[in-house]
Amino acid sequence: MRNVGQSLDDLMNLDPRGYGVCKILYPAAREYAGGPVCMRAARLLDESVKTGTLVYILTGFVLLPHKKPETDGICGALQMARAVVEAYGAVPVLVVPEDSVRAAFAMAPVVGLHAYASIEEARELPFSVAVVTFTKDRAQAPAQAERMLSLGLPSMAISTEAPGANAVGEYHNAAGQGITALEAKSDVLWDLLRARGVPTLAVGDLGNEIGMGSLGAHIRQYVPRAAENTCVCGCGGGLLAVSEADAVVTATVSDWGIYAVCAALAYLHGDMGISPEGSMVRECITAASRAGMVDMTGRLTPGVDGFDVEFNTLLATMMRRTAEYPEKLAAGCGRWFDETDALGFFEKD
Repeated sequence: MRNVGQSLDDLMNLDPRGYGVCKILYPAAREYAGGPVCMRAARLLDESVKTGTLVYILTGFVLLPHKKPETDGICGALQMARAVVEAYGAVPVLVVPEDSVRAAFAMAPVVGLHAYASIEEARELPFSVAVVTFTKDRAQAPAQAERMLSLGLPSMAISTEAPGANAVGEYHNAAGQGITALEAKSDVLWDLLRARGVPTLAVGDLGNEIGMGSLGAHIRQYVPRAAENTCVCGCGGGLLAVSEADAVVTATVSDWGIYAVCAALAYLHGDMGISPEGSMVRECITAASRAGMVDMTGRLTPGVDGFDVEFNTLLATMMRRTAEYPEKLAAGCGRWFDETDALGFFEKD
């Protein structure tokens, strides 16, 4: 389990761009998890999610200059929605800004789910996902969050590439620009869920996403524009999102973090169908792009954070195979694995 988890962590933190931030974030995330982070996240899901329960999945980052939502986040969110249906028979609730609704409805059939605009409908019908719009008006956010929770507490809340406010209540992009008016205030819902005792998993790739406050001291020190008075908007708070989470997954691309968690779940359950095939990832990214979502670069051609469809497809396939091979090789290699483990190297980890 440890080594499968580490392999998946390594894959989700490949850095073909040479960008470096994933290498900064990961040591802090691993220390917080006490081991491979995607396996810790998968085990938290196993401990928390039960058949028929709601699972909230928050996503949707709106980018400048086009003021359109990006493909990163939504693609992983739909794969996670599918995974909790496959693994647990749970009811996923996608919480997004209005900007992301069109894409969510276009992508849901790709992952085999029926999309509905209300939690009540999704609860009544199998293989369904609710797509709920969350307000961008901070004043309205608490009341909307309470209305949602009046329908029942979820068994788990997951955020992936969902913008979070800094210590002075402002939201930022990677360049440290203020984007508060563009973003859904779903971290208000997140904080309420945490206050009610709902287990939480946060996935991010920079530090301005919901839940990254759990790694706050590390991010402030090493990630550009995260420290106080380093953002360019003048608020003085930096880009670090102060909200926290029970489990934190960091990756080069947030979607890759979700694919790794899905593969870890597939390994734990012995069911590779929980982990998305590369072909499904390809179609999902394409559907998001066709529905008006942009790559990090601003392009409308299918891609995620500057990586084309082919790269994302291959990486998802590698993760699924990484989860699959241990079972295939167990009969022939099990004794060798046991002998290796007995020598004590992994006790240091």
